[in-house]
Amino acid sequence: MSKQDQEIDEITGTETTGHEWDGIKELNTPLPRWWLWIFYACVIWAVGYMIAMPSWPLLTGSTKGVLGYSSRGDLVTKLDTAKEAQAVFFTQIGETEVADIVANEELARFARAGGASAFKVNCVQCHGAGAQGSAGYPNLNDDEWIWGGTVDEIYTSIANGARDDANDDSHISEMPAFGADELLEKEEVIAVANYVASISGGDADTALIGNGAEIFTDNCAACHGEKAEGVAELGGPALDNPIWLYDGSIEAITAQINTPKHGIMPAWSAKLDDVTVKQLAVYVHSLGGGR
Repeated sequence: MSKQDQEIDEITGTETTGHEWDGIKELNTPLPRWWLWIFYACVIWAVGYMIAMPSWPLLTGSTKGVLGYSSRGDLVTKLDTAKEAQAVFFTQIGETEVADIVANEELARFARAGGASAFKVNCVQCHGAGAQGSAGYPNLNDDEWIWGGTVDEIYTSIANGARDDANDDSHISEMPAFGADELLEKEEVIAVANYVASISGGDADTALIGNGAEIFTDNCAACHGEKAEGVAELGGPALDNPIWLYDGSIEAITAQINTPKHGIMPAWSAKLDDVTVKQLAVYVHSLGGGR
């Protein structure tokens, strides 16, 4: 269209292109020159990128690019570098007794970090994300420990487990079924349950406490201690505080005396390497309840 033939839109004062559809005319409003130059530069850059870098998918892979760059390969290199830096600590942990790891702050800090990661993968299913435990699964934040709370004892518990038939060194302790096996009369079970509830600060029938104390001394003190303070060597839990593995009500205590529950913890030494078990022990010990 020549200059003479160009039509000016009356409303906008802009030239038209001469294109018309159903009475609608197209205004001649080209893109800004700076925008076009940026567009052309991007096209050129994209072509160069496709040549230099991996970009086009193929049936069994992709084009490699003249630079041969691989983000996956770059990640592998970084991971290898990180593993080399960590290897020094892993070696030290493997060669160091767990109690000495705690005494070495630099090594302990590394072990705690590794233990926290291992805990999230292997332990939270039973002990909870915050290690707070739940009914039947011990809280690892408090200072009550069935098998002892020193870092060495925690390490032994993690490595060998509890009542794990596959591990000869696993902790073994089973409370007799005093009620179900008729080792105690029903009235005696109720009396000792009330005594245990009373010494832990719970509600109890004061008329039954005296008789319950005698029954406790004769039948329970051997494993739970004369003052119900617990005997870690035998796996006898302390009963003189309101921290309970299951429940501290009269009904729950009575049920446990009648037909006790016996939890099982796997021996993690069969599933994890010794360095990881040590890191877990250091981490659990650091949660606040370790002795």
